[in-house]
Amino acid sequence: MEKKVFNDVLYVSDGRIRRADIVVEGEYIAQITNKEEIPQPSALSPQPSLLLPGIIDDHVHTREPGMTHKGDLTTESHAAAAGGVTTIMDMPNVVPQTTTLETLAERQQMGAAHAFVNYSFYFGATNSNAHLLPHLDPTTVPAVKLFMGSSTGGMLVDHGDALRAVFEQSPLLIMTHCEDSAIIAENMRKAQALYGDDPDVIHHPEIRSREACIASSQLAIRLAKETGARLHIAHVTTKEELKTLESCAQPLPALTGGVGGGSVSFEVCVPHLLFTDEDYKTLGTRIKCNPAVKTREDREALRAALNDGRIMVIGTDHAPHLLSEKEGGCKRAVSGMPMVQFSLPAMLGLVEEGVLPITRMVELMCHNPARLFHIAERGFIREGMKADLTLVRRQPWTLTQDLIVSRCGWSPLEGHTFPWRVEQTYCNGRLIYDKGVFANGNSHVQALHFTL
Repeated sequence: MEKKVFNDVLYVSDGRIRRADIVVEGEYIAQITNKEEIPQPSALSPQPSLLLPGIIDDHVHTREPGMTHKGDLTTESHAAAAGGVTTIMDMPNVVPQTTTLETLAERQQMGAAHAFVNYSFYFGATNSNAHLLPHLDPTTVPAVKLFMGSSTGGMLVDHGDALRAVFEQSPLLIMTHCEDSAIIAENMRKAQALYGDDPDVIHHPEIRSREACIASSQLAIRLAKETGARLHIAHVTTKEELKTLESCAQPLPALTGGVGGGSVSFEVCVPHLLFTDEDYKTLGTRIKCNPAVKTREDREALRAALNDGRIMVIGTDHAPHLLSEKEGGCKRAVSGMPMVQFSLPAMLGLVEEGVLPITRMVELMCHNPARLFHIAERGFIREGMKADLTLVRRQPWTLTQDLIVSRCGWSPLEGHTFPWRVEQTYCNGRLIYDKGVFANGNSHVQALHFTL
């Protein structure tokens, strides 16, 4: 059994920064000998390095199978490891879509063969497969992904009866993409009348408007209340949605507890915490995503909600595309951007700016995903937990193209200087990333297990 000792390390977990000796034996954290608690600084600059729980990203598109020209399980999970992410939860809008029990089983086999970090796969809802939802294994599937607005992959559920059936039939958490497609279609019609067939990307937040997001989120919440379903709204982008959700967001349970019927939680994605509609002028379609990046006021509202309990989880919506596929405007350029490699450095940058404390960042990126999805033995630095760990060091660095691991080979953050660098990543006790060098093979990788 391999043994690793972190001597006199500062680690962040359970709302505290503590100095300790930490012993890892095999896959598990075997012993933590705490020495002292460190007062939380307003900025982290005095600290040379920190040990964090491995990041759990609940919102990733690896593109395998069917779209591997822009990314696959191997390349995108290597990018995750380089960013301190030890667990990814992969979306179903691939080719073929993960909407049958057979395609789900096939993807789980792909994960075992090709993933470089821990993995799981969502099951995708359609207008005609609600009858399959009770047959899903809740110990191996994190949630049902429901597209209530059209996005990449063509999995829109837009029939009223079918939509309600998903909420009524799902035994699992339902994770929704909330945008009203009828509103978007009308907005596109008006924009094309004014600006031509492919309006400039600066009009993207007008077409995929805040009204489209608000209307769809309100519908999802109403259906969850009426059916008792558990609802997790992905990539919230507007200040109005935050207010709508205030009255129905529920406290997360303990790691071993259950989520009560009718609970609602919501996720914010890193791009919506970094960019505003002002950035379309310089970054163009590189920041085109669905839902759209919106106003500075919305971004500030999302940042504020990180600290007051309204936002439960930070994800990335990592969505690699080739730059050639990002050419054009609102109609022609595809939506999505690669982000999994840079989510932790970007969020540590926000910690440095005073947007949120490091302990809260760890709660949103590690603890809460484990709690919300009932992920067994992960998300915390505690004795008896799996040794998914990330060592970060205060060492400013600038992102250049040659450092990008994702197959697509670009990032909207190129040229940005980050204050912290991911130095090492451990997955199930094994060092898999060390200062730019990856371990060989993937024998360390495990499928996620979800407790009931």
